[in-house]
Amino acid sequence: MARNVSDSDSVRRQNRGLVLGALRLQGALSRTALAAATGLSHASITVITHDLIAQSVITELTTARLDARMRGRPATLVGFNRAACAVALIEVDVNRARLSLVDYGGVLVDRIETPIDPSTFLSVSPTAFLAERLHHLQVRNAEDAPPIRRVAISVQGILDRAGHGLKWSPIANLAGKPFGNDLAEQLALPVTLYKRGRLLAEGARWLDPALHDASVATVFVGSTVAMGMTFRGQILGRGDEGATEFGHMNHIPNGALCRCGMRGCIEAYAADYGVLRSAYSVPETAPPAPAVPAAEYDGLIARAQAGDRSATLAFKLAGRAIGFGLSRMMAVFDPAHILIVGPGARAFPIMEAEITAALSSALVCRINGLPRIVAHRDEKEPIFQGLMMKALSETDQADYAGLA
Repeated sequence: MARNVSDSDSVRRQNRGLVLGALRLQGALSRTALAAATGLSHASITVITHDLIAQSVITELTTARLDARMRGRPATLVGFNRAACAVALIEVDVNRARLSLVDYGGVLVDRIETPIDPSTFLSVSPTAFLAERLHHLQVRNAEDAPPIRRVAISVQGILDRAGHGLKWSPIANLAGKPFGNDLAEQLALPVTLYKRGRLLAEGARWLDPALHDASVATVFVGSTVAMGMTFRGQILGRGDEGATEFGHMNHIPNGALCRCGMRGCIEAYAADYGVLRSAYSVPETAPPAPAVPAAEYDGLIARAQAGDRSATLAFKLAGRAIGFGLSRMMAVFDPAHILIVGPGARAFPIMEAEITAALSSALVCRINGLPRIVAHRDEKEPIFQGLMMKALSETDQADYAGLA
């Protein structure tokens, strides 16, 4: 008897998870559309939505009639109850920490941004810094925002096996400290760290429904060079916490010095500090700049767009490094689309010829043709979208799919 009850509860949890997953993917739906999207019967959908509404997880939304000639009552949709809870999203990179408060419906409630420099985590621990910033965000929204259910953090670098911190990071003094675990204990909330490259792949799927089931390589170009990959809609990487280290693929043996300490990485030529070094003819063995102000990088792009020779050459070298990296990658993974995102996407027209030339030298591209390459100018959008959907989807399945 106990086994039957357990099996029944598992099925109900799975079905509730299907409903929440369909709403997260497609937005508010009618009960008929939910039945079609999940494959569940109308009777099951009726019971599940009734329970979720009673638990204030979802709510009914009455839509205006689209056609005045249509008879009967307007369609009644069900969607997420925005007041059910909130998630806190933290994006940490070389130059800044950005904290966002998002409600359960996926609507941005508030956002704060704090500059970071190489000395930031020398004077204060990452745990104390993030806890203070999160507390500030909560105080600003103490009266209106729903309670925070979980915290999701986007990071640059290589995660440790436990996912509590980073083994290595280009962000000075961040690696080797289990700030994810410490923050979770301090806040008494689930805290999950995600690699930026993996979020790029996740965000691209959510932002463009046409790419949801496609094979896509998403390349971030800016303070670092990172990549996220999906194969027919499935994210590729080393385990759930992994992602590729595209930026640290060797481009030129014993070449320019990278922030990681190795020489000749793609990033050493294509990241903002690599372009800066090339533009000013700084020796390749010179230590990379620990951080490049956004205004300085934007200025280099503007100079190249205006025809400045040194800046143009620097971005062409960056495009060549990215292109040959992609051509090597395509020997083992053949995506239909390549998305270029990040601040460097604004320089894509300058880099495009070098990227295309390098890809054209790959056998796979000669046979199958070049993949479609598209530049997304807003570098924050795919990463933020990926982080938000990770956090909200985890909340759906971990907190609300189970029976009350």
